[in-house]
Amino acid sequence: MTPPKRTPLKHVDESETNVIEHVVELKPHSELIEEIKQTADKLQRDGATRGDLKILSRALKELRYAFKVFAPYRRHRKVTVFGSARTKPDHPCWKVAEDFGRRMAEENWMVVTGAGGGIMEAALRGSGREMAMGLNIILPFEQEANPVIAGDPKLVNMKYFFTRKLMFVKEVHALVTCPGGFGTLDEAFESLTLVQTGKRDLMPIVLLDEPGGTYWRAFLKYVRDELLDNGLISPGDLSLFKVTDDVEEAVEEVLGFYSVYNSMRFVRELLILRLHVEPSDEFVARLNEEFSDICESGKIEKATLHPLEADDLHLAELPRLKLIFNRKSVGRLRQMVDLINRELEPRPPLSQLEMPL
Repeated sequence: MTPPKRTPLKHVDESETNVIEHVVELKPHSELIEEIKQTADKLQRDGATRGDLKILSRALKELRYAFKVFAPYRRHRKVTVFGSARTKPDHPCWKVAEDFGRRMAEENWMVVTGAGGGIMEAALRGSGREMAMGLNIILPFEQEANPVIAGDPKLVNMKYFFTRKLMFVKEVHALVTCPGGFGTLDEAFESLTLVQTGKRDLMPIVLLDEPGGTYWRAFLKYVRDELLDNGLISPGDLSLFKVTDDVEEAVEEVLGFYSVYNSMRFVRELLILRLHVEPSDEFVARLNEEFSDICESGKIEKATLHPLEADDLHLAELPRLKLIFNRKSVGRLRQMVDLINRELEPRPPLSQLEMPL
């Protein structure tokens, strides 16, 4: 697949240039690379064991290569699909995953999977090779990359689960999980934890089952009965994911999340929400009435491009909201984003260039 074209930035005036220079002075790339080198030197002084050094060396190599592979597609919307490698083509979940992959490719989304068989192969068969990306795990007993993605330059082979899981979450804009075993549940729960704790920006998380299936309905009952009722999660945490057995509902959940909302970014103590539609003063007042509890101090306000958003200048013209978020009410923040998406009129489909890097 040809990487998405990047158009030159328009109307970069002197103030924007000054912003870029300001950020470069704060933390140039060369300084970060020097920090990595200094850390490596400290390992020698610390007397790190060969085993520790091998882990660090391999992890760094894997991530460097994975970043390189994903870099040309950073502004292209992507969805990760998790699910069992053991699901057979005649199983209803296979068709669900295949249909979902096809629908997302039709919406110009790329589909990322673990590159193995079962649900992973089904989703990539649906998307087609051009819209497929794979993160294969090297295991002693399995798995080889499936025929859809094998040999493709958009396939990355990884030794460690933790580096692979980082890429699954870092490089995508949505997660969809079909039924699976321990590995699938591990990936789903870690993704939920990262979003719930604010270690990963908000994104749609869909738990997708076969029509009439009980896999995720049983999970949802367990979450309500054992986690929510016992105070182990907050009521708002149920808003962080959606359970469905309908492919179109899953697609709508993913696309609808970005209908008005674009992205979020922390700039020091400020949380900035980028939108595709400017909210009215009356609507902002409503947000303050309904969601004042998520503010550590102050209130929700309209905003413009912050000087420290210089690396996202392609989003400069998007309307913004800003608030001092309490950093713990992520479920409530998701509920506010859902309200924004429901109540504001979405604009026409987006350019793929309007994505944060």
